[in-house]
Amino acid sequence: MRHDIIEKNVGLLSVLVLVVISFGGLAEVVPLFFQKQTTEPVEGLEPLSPLELAGRDIYRREGCVGCHSQMIRPFRAETERYGHYSVAGESVYEHNFLWGSKRTGPDLARVGGRYSDDWHRAHLYNPRDVVPASIMPAYPWLFEDVIDGDAIAAKMGALRTLGVPYDDTQIAGAREAVHGEREITALVAYLQQLGTVLKDAR
Repeated sequence: MRHDIIEKNVGLLSVLVLVVISFGGLAEVVPLFFQKQTTEPVEGLEPLSPLELAGRDIYRREGCVGCHSQMIRPFRAETERYGHYSVAGESVYEHNFLWGSKRTGPDLARVGGRYSDDWHRAHLYNPRDVVPASIMPAYPWLFEDVIDGDAIAAKMGALRTLGVPYDDTQIAGAREAVHGEREITALVAYLQQLGTVLKDAR
């Protein structure tokens, strides 16, 4: 029988399995490119400002994304703790996505506005000053290091080619907007905007 030929030929079986998985994957992924809820921004979504964008780069550089997810799942246990579940329309301007699934620390998808700037600064300088049981490392150098901003305009230009609606004026003023700012200021600005477009639905 023909299935015997396939079952006894490991190479042929592997190729056919790959074909089936490829078609199955395409059937699940391709429709997402045509759904408004996954391709269009939620109402009120604005691209990150130059300072917030610089803060996002610092967030990635320091490995924050390795311990904190930014993706609240639509389960009661998650929404009661963190707030409204994450939706794709909040992240259409994010390149690359920082959703993640690792939670050594709490999810930060809705952290914007929950704490003051001073709280974030104290927490980042020495987490145990505000959360005694924290295992998060301290980041005192963020209070000393200064952003030069030389690459921020080029980064915003590249993001515009990916669909982020930056205009020429924003890009032209990007370096001036961040030059000389402390890294802690940029990181706190980034954290304070997280999840503020969709208000907490709890």
